Amino acid sequence: MEVKKVHGKIMFMVALFVASVFVLGIKLLNPTPIQIYVEGQNTVVSQIPGFFTFTDVIVIVLASITLAVSGMYLLFFDFLGKPTGELVKPVGELVLEERKKRWEQIAKTLKDDEQKIYKAIIESDGIINQSELVEKTGISKSNVSRVLDLLESKGLVERRRRGMGNIVLLK
Repeated sequence: MEVKKVHGKIMFMVALFVASVFVLGIKLLNPTPIQIYVEGQNTVVSQIPGFFTFTDVIVIVLASITLAVSGMYLLFFDFLGKPTGELVKPVGELVLEERKKRWEQIAKTLKDDEQKIYKAIIESDGIINQSELVEKTGISKSNVSRVLDLLESKGLVERRRRGMGNIVLLK
C-alpha cells in the first residue's frame, strides 16, 4: 500500500507543479489591470501598463515558491517501492548497484594488474583520479598508465583530463 502513497505524493507534486506554472504564467502575462471611469454618459477604459497589484505580487510569490518546492521534490526525492510497500533506495543508488554487479562480472575476466585497478575503480563507485589508483593499488605510475590503456582499448574505462591529471570512469 505504501507504493500507492508514494505515487500519490508524486502525482500531487506534479499537479502542484503544473498548477503553479499555469498561475504564474497567467499572472506574468497579464499584469495590466484596467480602470473604468464613468462620467455621466461617457465611459472611459484605460490600462495601466506593467502595474501589479499587491494581490498579484502575493500570488506570484506563492506560485513561485510552490513551483520551486514541487520541482525540487520531483527532481531529488524520487523513490521506488518494493511490492511489499516499503521504501527503498533512490533510483540513482539502484542504478549504481546494478552497474557494480556488471562490473564485478567483467572484473573476473581480467588479468592480475587489470583486475586490481578495475576493482579499485569499482570500490570508488566507478570514478577515481588516476593518481589515486597508484596509491590504492601499489602499482607504479607507468604500469597503471599501461593497464588503463589496455582497459580503455577494451572499452571498459574512459580517461578524462582534469587539470594536471586524469579522472578514470568505468563504462
